[in-house]
Amino acid sequence: MSFDTEIKDMLIRHEGLVCSPYKCSEGKLTIGVGRNLEANGISEDEAHYLLDNDIKRVKENLDRSFKMWRCMPKRARLVCIDMAYQMGISGFLGFRKTIALMQMDMWLEASEEILRSKYNEQTPNRCAYNSRQLALCHGEKIKRRSSS
Repeated sequence: MSFDTEIKDMLIRHEGLVCSPYKCSEGKLTIGVGRNLEANGISEDEAHYLLDNDIKRVKENLDRSFKMWRCMPKRARLVCIDMAYQMGISGFLGFRKTIALMQMDMWLEASEEILRSKYNEQTPNRCAYNSRQLALCHGEKIKRRSSS
């Protein structure tokens, strides 16, 4: 066993390994193997690593729950990812009218529909951006698979 592996094993044994934030015995927000988030935060590299994992998870959730998203124009796919990232897959799937309009290539109507939501009240700039992205899909069609 390498020295670095011994160090990791020792620290995991002493600190524990907790994958959700918790308060340590000193009341500090902590995660992982005793990482004091209040004192140390995370590095930019760590943030990008977490982001890559989060994007992968969002795409997998969309693949499981809304397979058609992969056939949509690029801007619409980005909107699906952004909304599912922000509010989770169940929150995104709650936009039944918007999703139905997207599935019918009714991009302008879908862009208007999200503006009528609580999403627009809570994060108006983000919602407006996503609304514009959907509107820019106007005239584009979902890539439907041929039956031949």
